[in-house]
Parts: sequence; C-alpha cells; structure tokens
Amino acid sequence: MISGAALRLRTLQDHLGSLGGRGMEPVSSPLTTHVLDTASGLPAQGLCLRLSRLEDRGQQWTELTRSSTDPDGRCPGLLPPGRVRAGTYKLSFDTEGYWKTRGQESFYPYVEVVFTITNETHKFHVPLLLSPWSYTTYRGS
Repeated sequence: MISGAALRLRTLQDHLGSLGGRGMEPVSSPLTTHVLDTASGLPAQGLCLRLSRLEDRGQQWTELTRSSTDPDGRCPGLLPPGRVRAGTYKLSFDTEGYWKTRGQESFYPYVEVVFTITNETHKFHVPLLLSPWSYTTYRGS
C-alpha cells in the first residue's frame, strides 16, 4: 500500500516529467539554462534572470518570463512546450545581484546571452559559467 505522501510525490513527479538526476527539469521543456559559480565550484542558486524575444516591429525586446535558478543552478522550463518560435532571444542574468548577496565585488553587473532559434522543434540549453571577473557560455545539450 502506498502512503498519501508517496502518492503525492509520485503524482508531482509524473506531472513534472522524469527527474533523471537532473533536478526538477520537465522532460518536454524546449529551453533551459544552468549556471555554475566557478569561483566556489558550486551551482549558482538564486540568480535572477529574464528571458526576452526580439520583436520585428520596432526591434523591441519583449520580456517573456522572469525566474531564478534553483538549488542546482538550473532554470528549467523557461518556455513551455509550444511557445517556442523562430527568432532572436535574450537571457539576461542579474550577476551583480547574485554577487552582492554573497558579499563579493564583481566586474560584470549583468550578463546578456543573445541567441537565435531557427528550428522550433529542437531543444535549447544555455549554460553559463560564472565568476566575479569572467563568464563563459555555449550551446549545451
């Protein structure tokens, strides 16, 4: 017999998708990010970020969502399935706020990663390796 708590946990896991040891990332999420604090060697928990898309009319950025990284430094499900469309996107990371909460001075007040999606059926993972004095990003898998 399954306890009430175990049943609720199983229902939540089914709703979010397979956890697969990668945090609470929904399997069907088409856009994710993961931030690692290379100065500490730990995930960057609690880093605030925004996702925006460049709109053709007037070349203005339209904010799609605001979020923050989880205890594993991940921000899964930035766009729900079906909301990805071809275009130019921007992830804006509030690195100054992150470092200030840790009592650390930093050089970059924010990091903006601009990327283009041409195939709406692909999945996109944008990792960020972060220190107070540098950052690196790439298209992950």
